[in-house]
Order: sequence, then structure tokens, then C-alpha cells
Amino acid sequence: MRILTLVLVLLIAIIQYPLWVGKGSWLSVWKIDAELATQQQVNQQLEARNASLAAEVRDLKTGFDAIEERARNELGMIRQQEVFFQILDRPANSAPVPDHFRPGTSSADVPAPPAAPAADVLTETAPAR
Repeated sequence: MRILTLVLVLLIAIIQYPLWVGKGSWLSVWKIDAELATQQQVNQQLEARNASLAAEVRDLKTGFDAIEERARNELGMIRQQEVFFQILDRPANSAPVPDHFRPGTSSADVPAPPAAPAADVLTETAPAR
């Protein structure tokens, strides 16, 4: 009886082996499910990008606003009789702007430059005739 039980347990173990470890096992199914979930996320991102590109293509085909925006932003084009102002951000490591250059200050607030010594002053004379 013990031998029969041992043989039956061995047969069950042999039958269970492919289910847990072999091809098409639970382990490989879990791995494939994880790969499927990541691929579905990638697909959703790509579908959103494709929808955005399709909308942009449709806008470029039907309207001139998108074409004008691209010409202005990417090519730096402006219309005739139009003045272009570009406002640049100040770099973080640059010196602060002096107060007399700030808007709202008058010329009376501007400090006078230091006077030059008299010996350094050059005067221009009219040529003699």
C-alpha cells in the first residue's frame, strides 16, 4: 500500500511539473501578463501622440492659423509692417539691473558720473585760417 501511495504521489508530481515550470506554465503566464500590461501602457501613449499628430495635420490642411503659428515660432517669420519684440529672460548668474534703469525712475534719480580731472580733459579747437 505504501508503494502504491508513493507511486501515485510521484505521478501527480510529474503531471504537475509542466503546469508550474514548463512551457505554458503559470510562471510564464504571469510574465506574459506583466509584459502585456506594459505594452498596453506604451500603446496608449502612442495612440495619444498619434491623435495629437492627426489633429495637427488636419489643422494644417484646413486652416492658416497653424501654418502662421509654425512660420512665426519655428522659422522666425513676421508679417509686413509688423514689429517684432523679443523679451529674453535674464540669466540667473547675471548682475542685477541698477535702479536708474528700472521703469518708473526719473532722470533726477540717476547718479551723476564722476567728474574727470582737469588734466585729462581734452578740448577741440577750431583750425586756424
